[in-house]
Formats: sequence, C-alpha cells, structure tokens
Amino acid sequence: MELMHFSEQTIHGLTIRTDNNTEFNPKTGKIAGLWQKFDHEVPVNYRGGERVYGIYSSYESDHTGEFEVLAGFDGEKLPEHISLTKKVIPAGEYLVFSKKGKMPQIAIDAWTEVWQYFCTEESAPEYQRNFLVDFEYYPGPDEIQV
Repeated sequence: MELMHFSEQTIHGLTIRTDNNTEFNPKTGKIAGLWQKFDHEVPVNYRGGERVYGIYSSYESDHTGEFEVLAGFDGEKLPEHISLTKKVIPAGEYLVFSKKGKMPQIAIDAWTEVWQYFCTEESAPEYQRNFLVDFEYYPGPDEIQV
C-alpha cells in the first residue's frame, strides 16, 4: 500500500445501490451483475487510452450501511444507446492497495487488504477511511488499484 495523489477524474457508468451484507451472499449480490452489464453494454477504447473505474460513494454511514457502486470509464465519447451516470472522483491523497494477477481474484485480494487495514481491532491504522469516495482503477486487464 502507498499514499498517492490523484487528480480529479470524471467517470461515466452504470450504478446500483447495495450493502456489504447483500454482497457477501452470492445469491443476492448485485456488483457482479453490474460489471457484467457494463462489460456487455459499454464500449471502452482501451487501445485509445480509456480506462475502467469502479466508484463506491453515497455511503449511508460506514461499511455497515448502504452505498452506491458505479462501474464506469473515463472516455469522452459516450455511447448513445444507454444512459450513463456521471460521477466525479475528487482530487486528493488516497491510500492505494495494488494487486496484479487474474480477475476477479485480484479485486477480492485488494479489498481484503483494505478491510484488514481499516478493520483490525488490534491496532489503530495510521490513516482513517472517510466513507466519502472509494474507487478501483484498472490500469490493465490484470491489474487493480483500490
């Protein structure tokens, strides 16, 4: 993990509202279906430099409450056949957890590391999670930064 500065980024994508209890059950989870729909319906020009993001925002409280998830991309040419939601990732300093390997395991591993860092009762972490905006950035098909 490392602390990194991130410039403001506008992302367009598809959204759902969920909570962690819903997502921990494979029968009720919504996030996997959101990504499947995004991958099927939103053309991303990877060769042209467009990249994919997952944004977690509009937290009801903390990790126990509801939140919104956006599966999106940073492209400027938006598809006309589907309505996309716009979200802005604010500029700032972000604690980044990076993984390389096969999807979806690297996403699971990165979020496990996030949860272990912020939810360990034995010691107080150096940084506190503010539950305003969390995001995933996919620099390539086998890499994630949370």
